[in-house]
Amino acid sequence: MAGATTAEHGEWQPPASGPPLPPGPGGRPRLRVRRLRVLILLIVVVALLGAGAVWVLYGSQWLRVEKVTTSGTQVLTPGAVREAAAVPVGSPLISVDTDAIEDRLRRKLPRIDSVDVVRSWPHGIALKVTERKPVLLIKKDEKFIEVDAEGVRFATVGNAPKGIPMLELTADQSASRQRFGAERLVREAVRVAGDVPAAVARITRIVKVRTYDSISLELTGDRTVAWGSSERGRAKAATLSALMKAAPGARHFDVSVPTAPSLSGS
Repeated sequence: MAGATTAEHGEWQPPASGPPLPPGPGGRPRLRVRRLRVLILLIVVVALLGAGAVWVLYGSQWLRVEKVTTSGTQVLTPGAVREAAAVPVGSPLISVDTDAIEDRLRRKLPRIDSVDVVRSWPHGIALKVTERKPVLLIKKDEKFIEVDAEGVRFATVGNAPKGIPMLELTADQSASRQRFGAERLVREAVRVAGDVPAAVARITRIVKVRTYDSISLELTGDRTVAWGSSERGRAKAATLSALMKAAPGARHFDVSVPTAPSLSGS
């Protein structure tokens, strides 16, 4: 018979090659059905877990805002910060718009230089505040405007903070003021106040600006310092410190040219 061989004892052997046998009851179709069922089950489980997570975050009472804390306040009170923040107590913690709270705080409380609004799981919002610090004061009527190290006028107070010098702009109609503008001259004065040595800053009463390159200091004890412009501030500070140490009885110091300083009075 074609395609078949007879063994040594006459037993019949199947052909060496031929068409594949059809799959049996436990073949590939059943395996594919099983895999499909597992896939569907996984999809259902993931969907249920996702729905559960959404419910826990937004619908349950477990993760809602119950407490608002503040830190970093010095002049501002924690209560004033919380009131300005207007955190929606009782809302889902995940839904609180922290960026909106930060913007609201800086807008309502200009004394705030920066603020971080942090979710404190499971029930809190933390307001971490950094306040602006005055480096100069501008007198207006019977009150004082505080100016920070960036030249920002951020608050008006009834009592002058101790240890902060006054700023006097005497260049009302000068060409310097017309050229640079009052705000630029204020920033120049701020730069000078920031460069003055700490020991001198503690005894500085007034920073006086006549022109862009004519800024002077009035110290306690009727002493004065001709500073010049705000340029080369570190060199001027070092020179002034050396002069005051060498001649503690002098009354007038000129460091407008730090390489050629002068002093007078006794």
